[in-house]
Amino acid sequence: MTVTSVEGMAKARFVRVTPMKARRVVDLIRGKQAQEAVAVLKFAPQAAADPVLKGVQSAIANARVKADRDGDRLDERELFVSEAFVDEGPTMKRFRPRAQGRASRINKRTSHITVVVAPRKEGAR
Repeated sequence: MTVTSVEGMAKARFVRVTPMKARRVVDLIRGKQAQEAVAVLKFAPQAAADPVLKGVQSAIANARVKADRDGDRLDERELFVSEAFVDEGPTMKRFRPRAQGRASRINKRTSHITVVVAPRKEGAR
């Protein structure tokens, strides 16, 4: 068995939460140890914490599967969130009736959340 850099990536696409709100949650976990990030997200009051939590857990599971497939050793305590970012997805446009026969547009925004977990490089802080 060899010890290599096994990283796991997970994407949650078309999540019905605004990118601005999702970025607030993702900023909480970026650079943290993976298990610590899971603990932070479980108790975060924001609604966007749930899809981000699922993404982190999926990335950890993907790293575990990748390590098993390649015959590498993987200690989940060594994993940390190396990348986490939120991109804007498509916006659903809806209309709401207003006074005097007018209508105003409501934008229902979506997000693409990407999380990458990897072990720390040697010499990296």
